[in-house]
Amino acid sequence: MVKQYETVFIVTPVLSEDQIKETVKKYQTLLTDKGAEIVYEHNWGMRKLAYPIQKKTTGYYYLIEFKAEGSVIATLETAYKRDERLLRFLTVSLDKHAIAYNEKRRANGLKSQQKALEEQKVAE
Repeated sequence: MVKQYETVFIVTPVLSEDQIKETVKKYQTLLTDKGAEIVYEHNWGMRKLAYPIQKKTTGYYYLIEFKAEGSVIATLETAYKRDERLLRFLTVSLDKHAIAYNEKRRANGLKSQQKALEEQKVAE
């Protein structure tokens, strides 16, 4: 049965920008190769960690929301565990309320981005 999931992973901050992009691309490709449909992605960027992990105080956060069979999760998390570039990861199954909330949040985010662009054009 196809369900909707959300996964967030934290990449170690010592990597270059290209290495971070390569890491993200690896997991996007893994998901699509396994038949998952990527619904939404968001690059949260470099953030301060709540507590040090492997003596690091910051990490590069990335979120992917996707639809897939449950068997894909085991494959994805096995790949996460084997990757030394990742500090932490979390994958959760979304229920109908979480899906609705995410869609509403994205719609509001787009509206605020459009409004900011319009205000910027007026200022110019």
